[in-house]
Amino acid sequence: MTSFTEAKRDAARYDSRAAGRASSSVRTVALASMVGTAIEAYDFFLYGTASALVFDKLYFPTVDPRTGTLAAFATYAVGFAARPVGGIVFGHFGDRIGRKSMLVFSLVLMGLATFGIGLLPTYATIGMWGAVGLVVLRFVQGFGLGGELGGAALMAIEHAPPGKRGFYGSWPHMGVPIGLLLANGAFAASSKMSEGRFLAWGWRVPFLLSLVLVAIGLFIRLRLVESPAFQRMQADKREAALPFAETWRTHSRSVFLAIGASIGEKAAFYVYTVFLLTYGTKTLGLSRGVLLGGVLIAAACMIVAVPVAGAISDRVGRRPVYVFGAAVTIVFAYPLYQLIDTRSTSLVWLALTIALVFAHTPMYAPQTSFMSELFPTRLRYTGVSLGYQIAGAIGGGLSPFIATALMPHGRLALASQLAAGGALTIIVMSLVTETAKRPLAE
Repeated sequence: MTSFTEAKRDAARYDSRAAGRASSSVRTVALASMVGTAIEAYDFFLYGTASALVFDKLYFPTVDPRTGTLAAFATYAVGFAARPVGGIVFGHFGDRIGRKSMLVFSLVLMGLATFGIGLLPTYATIGMWGAVGLVVLRFVQGFGLGGELGGAALMAIEHAPPGKRGFYGSWPHMGVPIGLLLANGAFAASSKMSEGRFLAWGWRVPFLLSLVLVAIGLFIRLRLVESPAFQRMQADKREAALPFAETWRTHSRSVFLAIGASIGEKAAFYVYTVFLLTYGTKTLGLSRGVLLGGVLIAAACMIVAVPVAGAISDRVGRRPVYVFGAAVTIVFAYPLYQLIDTRSTSLVWLALTIALVFAHTPMYAPQTSFMSELFPTRLRYTGVSLGYQIAGAIGGGLSPFIATALMPHGRLALASQLAAGGALTIIVMSLVTETAKRPLAE
């Protein structure tokens, strides 16, 4: 009897240690996914900030300021057009040969493109070829990012225990506000120098620093272990021959639901973080520091809010959290511009914080968990990447351009853009069956 009791006690201790190791593995993967996403988000957001603040002057100086801004945002949109292409390619190989290798490749691609932008000659040196180079490098950036967040989130979600996919799946999303914080912080530091120095070389420094961050990210990502769900699928030889074709043939409804649920969130986010920089500096006469400071404060708050919203979605479901964020987006759309138009630093900061933390984050944090639950393992990388990146191309890529075009029509027109995105999200989520308690389909 004694030996039997001791054996049970030893087994219990072993199970406890095994659970601890599994939990540690999940946290390690989630942390690595977050760091890699933060670095790639830093690269991508640098371009958005530069588009709002300097690219019109450096690469389109021969046109009037408003046309120059539209041209800069058009090159910005090229990155979003490339993201679905990257999503298809990375999704194909991510579902065929593994998540980890695609995440390493996407990080290298993004880093090299960003470093290249930091070295790119301007219009004053090579004329319109500077703008051509900007478009090409932006396309490469977008192509690389097309395979990033979907894959990073899958690594965390497919390692996560049941009931915690929303929480661990939100960790890569924390990387986005961290990247936003780093990008805007780098520009805020650079913009403290004189206007002449900033335009001559200061804006390049944040882009060139990307190479250091990529080296750190590679060191972390190369140590990752492939996701258990993919390993099981590979061992059973259940890989899809053509993941893109099979996803559209068998799960097209899920793709459209993923796109529709994300367009409003993407459109709002890039209005908050890109368009408002232009609106505040060029229309209202606010300093770059005021707008960048507001984004920095809001991004810091998001780092805390994202995992909280992800954990809440595990308890109450993805739909209620999503709908809450969409409702706040609609209700706050007009007050956002009212607060920005006061030109008061504290009210501008308050407006950006409310928008990003209470409107954007509840839609954003559970997003890839919700999408992952719509697709089986053999198609998950492709399905999530398609939903996420097509929504990014439509909502995110066009929103600063649309908002700039709406500017002459006043505050109500600008607010209507945000409200329309929130309304679309609510409609789409009303068509979705709750997925939070559903096991991941193998």
